[in-house]
Amino acid sequence: MTDSYETPESDLIRRYIVIGSRRLSNYWWALVIFLGGLGFLLTGISSYLGEDNTVVQWLNLLPFIQSKNIIFFPQGLVMCFYGILGLIFSIYLGLTLFWSVGGGFNEFNKKEGIIRIFRWGFPGKNRRIDLSYPINEVEAIRVELKEGLNPKRTIYMRIKGKRDIPLTRIGQPLTLEEIEKQAAELAKFLQVSLEAN
Repeated sequence: MTDSYETPESDLIRRYIVIGSRRLSNYWWALVIFLGGLGFLLTGISSYLGEDNTVVQWLNLLPFIQSKNIIFFPQGLVMCFYGILGLIFSIYLGLTLFWSVGGGFNEFNKKEGIIRIFRWGFPGKNRRIDLSYPINEVEAIRVELKEGLNPKRTIYMRIKGKRDIPLTRIGQPLTLEEIEKQAAELAKFLQVSLEAN
């Protein structure tokens, strides 16, 4: 259900932390896309300025690529375009990491009789996604398992009169052992049935 396991404050309260976009793989891809985009952009600029330009010689933008072999139109222009796209996408990824989009927690509080699901979104009036439901309206915990090329392993909470609410993180699926253990533990804590699809 979460990246870090439960942190019980007492026997009546369980809180599961959801990391969201701040995963190591997202940091890696933001860096790789930034460096790739920067490399493409600098190569395109070098092909436009030419080898004889003092700026290119002084900066020595990409010593391992001979920009004299790249004609600005169309190759250099296309490299500039891809470089700009790469930089924009890496900035987008960096901002989702900075804002911690998708991060938050699931809290099950028997003491107050509520379930609180909190997530951070993109900046704006709906940045804070904060849902609360009475614990007695939970009908079941459902586990959905789909194997194959794009496996899907999700824990859902079924609320009376509402659609199922996903409780697990988006992205990397949990192992079968983790998802079974967390779903069984949560169903036992809430004293509801556990269903599987």
